[in-house]
Amino acid sequence: LYLLSECFCLPEMHLCGGIAGGIEICITFPTEYVKTQLQLDEKANPPKYKGIVDCVKQTVNGHGVRGLYRGLSSLLYGSIPKAAVRFGVFEFLSNKMRDEKGRLDSTRGLFCGLGAGVAEAVLIVCPMETVKVKFIHDQTSANPKYKGFFHGVREIIRVEGLKGTYQGLTATVLKQGSNQAIRFYVMTSLRNWYKGDDPNKAINPLITGLFGAVAGAASVFGNTPLDVVKTRMQGLEAHKYKSTLDCAMKIMKHEGPKAFYKGTVPRLGRVCMDVAIVFIIYEEVVKVLNIVWKTD
Repeated sequence: LYLLSECFCLPEMHLCGGIAGGIEICITFPTEYVKTQLQLDEKANPPKYKGIVDCVKQTVNGHGVRGLYRGLSSLLYGSIPKAAVRFGVFEFLSNKMRDEKGRLDSTRGLFCGLGAGVAEAVLIVCPMETVKVKFIHDQTSANPKYKGFFHGVREIIRVEGLKGTYQGLTATVLKQGSNQAIRFYVMTSLRNWYKGDDPNKAINPLITGLFGAVAGAASVFGNTPLDVVKTRMQGLEAHKYKSTLDCAMKIMKHEGPKAFYKGTVPRLGRVCMDVAIVFIIYEEVVKVLNIVWKTD
């Protein structure tokens, strides 16, 4: 509680993160949609999609281009506060852990990222992702039952209770914690390498974007198995799994180890763009706000 109260005393960081998160998700959502569909497309059914292109083709043929944006509202409503919490917590923790020269080493960056990831998972990501996955999964049924974001949330809570929006919490915490730990570790390492002995050296936005893309790629290869398990735990057939571990064991038993990397290519594309865009926008918004609202 102390940590959260202190973090929310950094309103400018929440604003910067929120703006960055909102713009990013509007750009990259179609790749998130395809990734989720491929992860939900279980082998035993048999598979509905032959690959990324086939998934896009079937979606557009059946629902038009707008079909690729099904579930956007749940992510958009969540992405703004998610990014706000992420950067607010990270800035709070990093300000506490910097050395006397104001430098944050990569190891401390990893722990700050871990803290930010766990905070966003519990407060924002788990309910947001659960609703998003249910929306996307619902579209594959013959008679979709969710008419929109608020109707879908009401139905989920009516049928499953509030806990219905917190399915897969353990997997989400593991995924988001490792996600942000890896990303901020890589980002901090690359920034420190680029700046060398001059901590005040400016970084070109394109370089920031490149570093962000590398950090995003590292997180994808590092934790896609957790993302697959999380997606299954939050789908409409989550009742088949007793726990996160049970879900992982059933995937391994019935689909083999390759199933843990379903959706890697579309996720790689989305996450690299995601992290690059978010860090560029975040840094630029901070520069603008520093003119009218001094930040550290």
